[in-house]
Amino acid sequence: MVSRPYLLLLPPARRNHFAAASRQALHQCGGREKTIAAPASSNLAYSSAMRYVLGFDGGGTKTECVLMGGAGEIITRSVSGPSNPYRVGVESATREIEKAADICLREAGAGRTAVAAIGAGLAGTGNPELKEGMRASVAAGFPGAVVSVFTDLEAALAAADQGPVIVLVAGTGSAAIGRNEQGQIWRTGGQGPRLGDDGSAFDIGSQAVARAMKERKEQGTDSALGRRILEQLGYASWREVRECAALQPDNVFPLVFPVVAAAADAGDVAAREILLQAAGELASLVNAVAKHSGQGREEIKIVKMGGMVGKCVYFDDQLDAALKRALPEARFGGLRMSPAEAAARAARH
Repeated sequence: MVSRPYLLLLPPARRNHFAAASRQALHQCGGREKTIAAPASSNLAYSSAMRYVLGFDGGGTKTECVLMGGAGEIITRSVSGPSNPYRVGVESATREIEKAADICLREAGAGRTAVAAIGAGLAGTGNPELKEGMRASVAAGFPGAVVSVFTDLEAALAAADQGPVIVLVAGTGSAAIGRNEQGQIWRTGGQGPRLGDDGSAFDIGSQAVARAMKERKEQGTDSALGRRILEQLGYASWREVRECAALQPDNVFPLVFPVVAAAADAGDVAAREILLQAAGELASLVNAVAKHSGQGREEIKIVKMGGMVGKCVYFDDQLDAALKRALPEARFGGLRMSPAEAAARAARH
């Protein structure tokens, strides 16, 4: 079920300026409109003497990091493990952020004390308490740095072109965020597997495992898809899969997506049915944002991103078709920069 989109409304003078929003946590509004106050004039303004800024884009599978110089140039990039605190915890998420940062800093010949500001766009930080917990935890490892934490959706929207746009995130989790001509920001999804990550890699893996286990029980033998799943996960039996999934579901279900994707491209009927359903659910997220933001009847740009995009020809085709059915006038496009770079630029200003 698609969660009800809610509105994030910025002050008119700042609606198209993500840096202003980055100086405060964007509030979850629970379906109610809320105006965010403009930053106080006492906020730190970085000068040309600032040495480095770190930007992060963290999700349930990986963390991308950029190191930005004082002139706004990207010096180095790195990748580490998952940094979604909702899924892996604040301590583990912070550890991956520090790991990615240290790689970039080492390549630049600098230490953590050379970092003046950090912008981190992290999945799982929609909850204000969790967001503040991540901010404080990251700040503790970078003395003197001003740390701003945004959701991964906010960073992705900042990385898109100005004007009306909807960004669909299809990865370990799923969500959509959009901005209309008035600068109002709407989002839906991103609630995690317990409340619904419809159409996500987690969801696809969960459905594929359940289907394979059912076929094993009914037929007494594994289907072709079931055998591939067991091989991918490295387990000899479905009992082992159940036990691991009960303890660490993120270490099981998202890893099944590549198997389903490859099987679908090879013509596997079961895999194609699962991906067809996922494409429809993801399109529903985009349609919900378009409907509530008043963009459904105009030409709108849709940006698709996340670990599921570009990995399976069949899935990509079905997702495009589902989006076109929902929004016939839509056009597809990309981001003007990476979300990690957008987070760094937001922290820099």
